Amino acid sequence: MNDYRQKLEQLTQENRRLKQENKRLEERLNAALDGTGLCLWEQHVPTGKLTIFNMEWGQMLGFSPQELEATVDIWKSKLHPDDYPQVVAALDDHLAGKTSSYQVVHRMLHKNGSHSWVSDRGRVVEFDAQGQPLRMMGTHIDITQEKRYELELAKLASSDPLTGVLNRAKLEQEFNQLNLTQPQQAAAVIFIDLDDFKAVNDQFGHRAGDALLIKVAHWLASMAPPNTLVARMGGDEFVLLSVNVSRAAIEQFVDALLIRGQQPVTLENGVAHIGFSVGVCEFTTPYVGFNALYTLADQAMYQIKKNGKHGVTFVHAN
Repeated sequence: MNDYRQKLEQLTQENRRLKQENKRLEERLNAALDGTGLCLWEQHVPTGKLTIFNMEWGQMLGFSPQELEATVDIWKSKLHPDDYPQVVAALDDHLAGKTSSYQVVHRMLHKNGSHSWVSDRGRVVEFDAQGQPLRMMGTHIDITQEKRYELELAKLASSDPLTGVLNRAKLEQEFNQLNLTQPQQAAAVIFIDLDDFKAVNDQFGHRAGDALLIKVAHWLASMAPPNTLVARMGGDEFVLLSVNVSRAAIEQFVDALLIRGQQPVTLENGVAHIGFSVGVCEFTTPYVGFNALYTLADQAMYQIKKNGKHGVTFVHAN
């Protein structure tokens, strides 16, 4: 009996020692992980209970540990609505054995209404006696800064740095995509050149000229018909690509733009007077050759320049 009690005491002490050692290991792990942007997690699949080994996940979303219960349902509730289907599908596919691991980049909703980008990955590490997933482990890494930098680079590569509208390269890319996705659609390339822009630069300076270009870009973006992309070619030239838009809608837009162009434009250091010479080249998708349409619209615009400026000419591509 004494041997039994002695052995029980030894086992109890050993169990206590192992628990303390495990606690110390977890503390070291937390210390190593905290501040890195990486969260280590474990999911008990049957119950959906999550074990979060450090506090990065909640802190990343602006929550204290007491505010978020660690369950899969709570995690799902913080997924960005636009990303929810693909994230849940990726998790379900892995749990169903369709993929060797779970891996997805997505957004999580912050407490203040903003969102954070994360790289989430994991895999099933234990199965039950029936071969069903029992435990899953993974990491959750905050990549918000990297993603924002990536998106900013993409924006810079596709937009005009002064006005924020598309640049020529991006407009051509959209045109090529248009041929694939919307065949047999009425479309138009609209070439717009500011009249007397050089006089604005000469009289008020290039800063005023830049401010005027920004105003014009805003007018075009707000006044253009639906399904229209706005791009700046450089200087004072803008090109619009309209898809599935009627001649009447384009005429209405151009008429409104010409009326706007007749009105004085107030700048920081004076009042500018401009106009718009517009060439519209209509075509039907698919059409091979953006440059050909661009040239036809440019030539149509130039006819207006030669005939006194501030007007519109329509042509049709064969």
